[in-house]
Amino acid sequence: MSYKKVTHVLFDLDGLLIDSERLYTEAFERVCAKYGKCFTWEIKSSILGFQGHECASKIINALDLPLTKEEFMGECQKVYEIVFQHVHLMPGAERLVEHLYNNGVPIAMATSSSQESVNMKMQNHQAFLKYFHHVTMGSSDPEVTKGKPDPAIFLVCASRFPDKPKPEDCLVLEDAVNGVKAACAANMQVVAVPDPRIDKKLLKNATLVLNSLEEFQPELFGLPAYE
Repeated sequence: MSYKKVTHVLFDLDGLLIDSERLYTEAFERVCAKYGKCFTWEIKSSILGFQGHECASKIINALDLPLTKEEFMGECQKVYEIVFQHVHLMPGAERLVEHLYNNGVPIAMATSSSQESVNMKMQNHQAFLKYFHHVTMGSSDPEVTKGKPDPAIFLVCASRFPDKPKPEDCLVLEDAVNGVKAACAANMQVVAVPDPRIDKKLLKNATLVLNSLEEFQPELFGLPAYE
């Protein structure tokens, strides 16, 4: 299988570069349990890739929680402050990002999270963040008018490279169905590294689907190969 060559790479954050999805699940489970409700994979799979306030609304509606969106997010925030101190990089993330950076490939991050959320999750990974030319944070960026699956975040992120690459010259790496849809809508190729429980049929529009970033071969997209 041959793919189009690219010059720039855009990374999602949660569930792709860091194992934060596991910690979000833990926070949602704890808050929902306080009200006698069970946060299930079915609900989890329906919110992957959405912005925080959208996730809160969907969970409240699905479980009929007696909370406003703001109250739910406030309760989750207290749990985040504890659990996100222990977020880890996903297998293969550091090797790939460092490799692209060291070989002069322009890379950036496009996450649905807010600035505050990224600061909290990446508090122990500041050196890793420095590899990225810039980070576009959907929930707090005024230029990102809609969340994934809308393509806005990827188009805004690409436009912030100094040489302003065309969308078709950008490769997106994502873990969520909504992220894959957003990349496709932006006219970018997209490599999906999904949660193994996600129905592969939902990823049929991805350019390539992998089990782990460790399987990614940069040379398939005209990028420098690992030595």
